[in-house]
Amino acid sequence: MTVTTSRPNSTSSSRRPGGTRPSGVRPVPARRVGYVVGAAVDGVLLYLTNVAPGWRAVPFLTDDFTRVLGLVNLSLLAGLVANLLYVMYDRRWFRDLGGVLTTGIGTAATVQLLRVFPFAFTDTSLDWERVARMLLVVGVVASAIGLAVQVAMLVAHLVAPEKRN
Repeated sequence: MTVTTSRPNSTSSSRRPGGTRPSGVRPVPARRVGYVVGAAVDGVLLYLTNVAPGWRAVPFLTDDFTRVLGLVNLSLLAGLVANLLYVMYDRRWFRDLGGVLTTGIGTAATVQLLRVFPFAFTDTSLDWERVARMLLVVGVVASAIGLAVQVAMLVAHLVAPEKRN
């Protein structure tokens, strides 16, 4: 594990000569804070969806939501677990593997939401059903692209591992 310090002239394996970080590389402590925040958000969403107030409190969700609830919960739980694991083991290949798994599960949940479409919109000022379907289609396409990118990154990091995180 690379430890970075706040001393201006300090160098480590994650820094270039002269003390600068490669573009896009955040220090490990900053990433870990992000992982904790991500896990907390997933935990709160799991609680709000399943305990209080529960998904039934959302006025535009129908009883058909129970047909997708399992995948939605699995997606949130996978994100929570992945982020907690990243706090303990923060290697690029491991994050890439977690990204493949969480993006795959999230894509499956979004596809299922599109198939079941457990929504009933009462406001007729806008065609909310069309808007929701379009957003879900965009979400599926974006998730599929993201999944392909995650798989490519995982393969690249397994074939040619870098010394940096």
